Amino acid sequence: MMQVDYIIVGCGLASIAFCERLRANNKSFIVFDDSSQKSSLVAAGMYNPVILKRFTEVWKAKEQLDIALPVYKKIENDLNIKIDHKIQLLRRFTSIEEQNMWFTASDKPNLEPFLSTQLLKNYNTNVDAPYGLGEVLHSGRIDTEELIKSYKCFLEEKDCLLHDTFKHNNLDINKSNVQYKDFTAQHIVFAEGFGVKKNPFFNSIPLNGTKGEVLTIKAPDLKIDFGIKSSVFIIPIEKDTYYVGATYNRKDKTQLPTDDGKNELLTKLKTFITCNFEVINHEAGVRPTVTDRRPLIGKHPEYNNLFVMNGLGSRGVMIAPYVAKKLFNFIENGDPLDNEININRFIS
Repeated sequence: MMQVDYIIVGCGLASIAFCERLRANNKSFIVFDDSSQKSSLVAAGMYNPVILKRFTEVWKAKEQLDIALPVYKKIENDLNIKIDHKIQLLRRFTSIEEQNMWFTASDKPNLEPFLSTQLLKNYNTNVDAPYGLGEVLHSGRIDTEELIKSYKCFLEEKDCLLHDTFKHNNLDINKSNVQYKDFTAQHIVFAEGFGVKKNPFFNSIPLNGTKGEVLTIKAPDLKIDFGIKSSVFIIPIEKDTYYVGATYNRKDKTQLPTDDGKNELLTKLKTFITCNFEVINHEAGVRPTVTDRRPLIGKHPEYNNLFVMNGLGSRGVMIAPYVAKKLFNFIENGDPLDNEININRFIS
C-alpha cells in the first residue's frame, strides 16, 4: 500500500485549489478523476466582485480575491503558463434608472472599491449602449481550460493523478485512515462537483445543480478588448473570438448543449451587439449550486476522515482558493468552519 496524507476525488477548480493548499504545506496526495464533470471546463472564468444584475457585493469578495489571485499567480509561475488575464469589465446600462442605481451603489462602503464613478460613453458602432457603461474594478478572467489541462499534466508528471472513476463502494474506512485500491490516506476529500449526487457518503447534501450553456463566437468587426455585461456576458478570449454566456436552467441536469440554450444566448446577445458573427463552439455543464448560494464544506457526520468541498456555483474561480484554505485549516488545525459554509447547517 502506498501511504499519502490525502486522497482527492475530482480535478476541477475546487480540487486544484485544495491541491495547492496541500503543496504549500508539504502534504502528499493522490487525485482520482475521470473527467466526467465539465462545469469548471466550460466556465468563462471571470472573477468579478459585484453582482451586476442588482449592483450588490459578491459574498466576501475582497477576502476571496486576496486569497485567490496569489494562488493563480503561483500556479502560473510553477507551471510556466498564463491563466490570469486582467480584463476591463463594463456594465451596459439600459436606462437612466440603472445609471442612478449604479451611482447609489458606488457610494456604499463595501462597493466603493469595486465600482468606478465615471460614466463611460460608448464609441464602438458595433455595440449598442446609448446609456453608457460603468466599469467594474479589480476584475479579470482565469483561463479555466488552460488551468485544468496544464494542472492535470503537472500532476501526472508528479505521479499524483490517476484517470479513473472512483468507486465509492470500494472505499475502506477505518478510524485512523481510509484505504482505496493501493492507497492508504489519513483523509479523503470529495470535490466532485455535481457528480457528488452519485456519492453515497454525501449525496444527501442539498446540491441542486444549475445547467449553464456558453457559446464561443468569432466576430472580426467587434474589436473589443473588454468584457461587457448586459443581458448576457461577452468576454474576449483571443483575437476576434469571445465567450457568450451563460444560461441558467434548474431543470435539465444533462451536460449536452441544447438548441433552446443556444437560441436564448443569441437572442440576448443581438440586443446589444450589432455586427455579424459566427458561432464556433457551444458547450454545457452543470454548476454545483446551493439554495442559499453558499459553498458546502465540511466533515461527514459519522466518519471523521471523510470531507466534502462542493457547491461553488458560478463563481468557482474566486471561491475555490478561499474555501480550500478554510477546509485545510479545519482538518489540520481544528479551526472551526464558518456556519454559512459548513454542511452542518443542513444537518439536523
